[in-house]
Amino acid sequence: MYVRMELSRIIISEINDQQVIYLREVDGERMFPILIGIFEATSIDRRVKGEVQPRPLTHDLLKNAIEELGGEVEDIVINNLMDHTYYAVIRVRQGEELIEIDSRPSDAIALAVHYSPTLPIFVEEGVLEEVA
Repeated sequence: MYVRMELSRIIISEINDQQVIYLREVDGERMFPILIGIFEATSIDRRVKGEVQPRPLTHDLLKNAIEELGGEVEDIVINNLMDHTYYAVIRVRQGEELIEIDSRPSDAIALAVHYSPTLPIFVEEGVLEEVA
């Protein structure tokens, strides 16, 4: 079962290598952090603040490529946690087929916020129970 989440907070630190984003349950109280890199954190932060770059950056490129190839991103799902590492998929609809593309959660979330409105973010219930 998938639980709907939303991006709750972004913490960008200039002195640490890893940044933190928090996901919060949409219809509940559970919340958990994910450590991410500076590039993904700044990409997410820029889009949340409404900043649009004059040329496409990596997540813009991914969005454009999916759309130009006839796909439509439905949502992202954080579906596993192994050895303190989260795993996610970007779920793309192409015609009648639903394609799941393996992704780091940070890239999947960065892609999600590049859409308006933000794409749905889900977490597998078992993963949420383990971390929240």
